[in-house]
Amino acid sequence: MARFLSIIAVFLLSLLVLLEFGLAVQPQVVNQGGLPSTTIDCGKACSGRCRLSSRPHLCKRACGTCCARCSCVPPGTSGNGEKCPCYYNMKTHGNRPKCP
Repeated sequence: MARFLSIIAVFLLSLLVLLEFGLAVQPQVVNQGGLPSTTIDCGKACSGRCRLSSRPHLCKRACGTCCARCSCVPPGTSGNGEKCPCYYNMKTHGNRPKCP
């Protein structure tokens, strides 16, 4: 009986240690550019990017997809691809630029 209780105690202690270290070490999210990802408000960033678009709903949908994949949106309403190469270099199946 004492041996059984000591095995249970060791098991619970091991489980507690694993949970403690498992919660302390958080996996680092990496985007396609290889840099650590930061959180970005894609909705707000894409609203700014698409504010002058002739098709704002389509622009925001495409921008949102690109933002979710790259975790960045270039500043301004067009261009500035060097600020976010992942976003800028993403292509459609027809090899056209995907991101507005």
